[in-house]
Amino acid sequence: MPISPAPSRRATLKSLLASTAMTALPFGAAVQAATRPLPYRWRNVRVGGGGFIPGVVFSPVEKGLAYLRSDMGGAYRWQASEGRWIPLLDDQAQGSWQGVESVAPDPVDANVVYLACGMGRPDPAAILRSENRGTDWTVIPVPFRMGGNEDGRGLGERLAIDPNDTKTLVFASRHDGLQVSRDRGATWSKSASFPLPGLGLNARPAPTHGGLSFVIFDPSSGKPGRGSRTLFVGVADPSEHHLWRSDDGGASWKPIPAPHAYLACKAALDGQGRLYVTYSSGIGPSNVEGGAVWRLDTATNAWTEITPAKPQAQRGGGFMGVAVDRSGAVAVTSLNRWNPHDTLWRSTDHGATWTDLYADARRDVTTTPFLHWGEPEADFGWWMAGLAIDPFDPDFACYTTGATIYATREFTKAAAGRPTTWFPWIEGIEQTAIITLASLPEGPPLLSGFGDISGFVHDDLSVSPTDQFTTPVFGNTNFIDYAGVQPAIVVRSGTPHQRHGGPTLAWSGDHGRTWAPMTAPRIPNAPPPPGQGRRGPDPHDDAAIVVNADGSVFMVMTAQAQITRDRGASWQVSQGLPAWLRPVPDRVDPRRFTALDLQTGKRWISTDAGASFAAAPVSGLPADLSADQVTWREIPWPLKAVPGQAGHLWFVSGQGLFRSTDGGARFTHIDGGIQVDQLDLGAPPPGRHHPALFAIGRKDGVKAIWRSDDEGASWVRVNDPHHEYGRRFRCLAADMRVYGRVYVGTDGRGIVYGEPS
Repeated sequence: MPISPAPSRRATLKSLLASTAMTALPFGAAVQAATRPLPYRWRNVRVGGGGFIPGVVFSPVEKGLAYLRSDMGGAYRWQASEGRWIPLLDDQAQGSWQGVESVAPDPVDANVVYLACGMGRPDPAAILRSENRGTDWTVIPVPFRMGGNEDGRGLGERLAIDPNDTKTLVFASRHDGLQVSRDRGATWSKSASFPLPGLGLNARPAPTHGGLSFVIFDPSSGKPGRGSRTLFVGVADPSEHHLWRSDDGGASWKPIPAPHAYLACKAALDGQGRLYVTYSSGIGPSNVEGGAVWRLDTATNAWTEITPAKPQAQRGGGFMGVAVDRSGAVAVTSLNRWNPHDTLWRSTDHGATWTDLYADARRDVTTTPFLHWGEPEADFGWWMAGLAIDPFDPDFACYTTGATIYATREFTKAAAGRPTTWFPWIEGIEQTAIITLASLPEGPPLLSGFGDISGFVHDDLSVSPTDQFTTPVFGNTNFIDYAGVQPAIVVRSGTPHQRHGGPTLAWSGDHGRTWAPMTAPRIPNAPPPPGQGRRGPDPHDDAAIVVNADGSVFMVMTAQAQITRDRGASWQVSQGLPAWLRPVPDRVDPRRFTALDLQTGKRWISTDAGASFAAAPVSGLPADLSADQVTWREIPWPLKAVPGQAGHLWFVSGQGLFRSTDGGARFTHIDGGIQVDQLDLGAPPPGRHHPALFAIGRKDGVKAIWRSDDEGASWVRVNDPHHEYGRRFRCLAADMRVYGRVYVGTDGRGIVYGEPS
């Protein structure tokens, strides 16, 4: 019988209090801050997929029921009645739960599902159990750590339920051997009989490693209520043996030697006792150079190699995804076969012969046009770790990639070599990391900078955008700025895409719809940047770019700030400005730029559109601002100019929020009762002149989204306990035209936006 929502909510709250250190605070204050938000409606800005999905699992007992796990955006359930994926962990405040290492639908009760959650080895881990398909969860913290966002996250499935005794769960751990629960996940203990105990959490050094990779029960080896006798465990660490078998319910184990040294990645057992295992030289999803596919006759433990196409020298790649249907057909995917490409094979004779689906596969990406990546045809896919066939419909199959999930309703056509049509099966999924956002006062309501997929112009928040940032395509878009009084002029900076390379700066004259690349010259003998944490060998490539109020001057923040007045044709160094300072353009006066030196506390101003700077007095700020120094390219700059108000600035410090109305000469500390981490300014409240303020901030131990209508004097929370998103908030932008609307970039759940309900 499904449990009621109240007990599972209480269990969830208990685990969250422990994991977010709220127990050190007065309980009433923490709960009050968490449960009295302003009524807001929250939705996703639609892009569709966008990130790596390591696995999809169909329910074996109910048609049309499936689950998927993501590496940093939680888990989803396919809701056939609505034709969309439903996010299941948006109400969880513990960020580590968003990295899902395994998903296990109950093999008897369609209402029951388990998740194994933990982002990485340093992070807390838990088993989550639901008895109403993921609507509510009982959270069970566990002592063994996981790696939902580490290398090898495509392995599995690691969590398995005994189909003949569903109280018994077994988890193949990365670090701590084989873990067993006999009470539906409520308690766990390490199997003393399993011969590989794991490296343990204290092992040094502590590289990412696969550990144990999968668990599979043989249903035919037991009877309902009495448990299964036979189960298999894969090993994805270098070891003498990579497959182990027990025929006494786990009391003892024997290795099944294989004639190769590859690591066991995934496995599938068909109804006739054939175990198909994919092997690779590495755990993926990248850096795999070789691999194979083998079939085990479980009655005799005899191996047969059935590798569809052996990797060749200098071409690389291994194998990962594997699935069987109820007729006995089997399919596998390659992994990291960059030369010439990854692919998918299907066999109807147990692997004796294979059909390669690549040549005759067609992709219809109308619903997510960004998958074209500026090319005439969408890519077949890469990082193809997940593969699943609907147990109730052998024509429906899906495979996962680094950017989407492709599905087809014509899978059996491949047996005859006929074309198959694939479509993105991502309705409802937003699984991306957002780095920067900008809301314009005219044109499209939102511009976005994504990790891995460049960025977009969002004309319609409910439709996957057609205008992806190209020419150049960035891997990551790290910064977007627009001209305060000429907002059609937009600039952006980012990290080159690994396939496209090229410039790291671009500008647009049509609100970001089309772009022209720019490249600023390198500063010779540049001093190192202040602080730590800059990734990459050359901080020049991390340089942000801004534009002055009328769009006539672009400034790039290289070691010495440089400006261009001719759209990048020529550049000149801003004179008088110390190295590594980052000026902010006034939103109204095109001549004015202001910079704060966070190492010395000094202020520098330009009144000639960035050509030169001079030191100027400043008061009202803390004496030591060095802790506010930004040392990573994806962190928003703490000094912000106010749209529509010349000389108005806000400064976000770890020591408080500060405001200036005279160009930064004098700052006033604004204490509204929250610690502001990031700030943005949107449409003013009715009857007021100053913009509404929105913040990512903290109060009473709760990290949340806040709004102030009185210039920071007081704040109200606008996200609620149903919209926590793991509290993995990375950036935000307040809408410049719609009062009360705020866009929030998450680390794994895409862009969400809220507005008063």
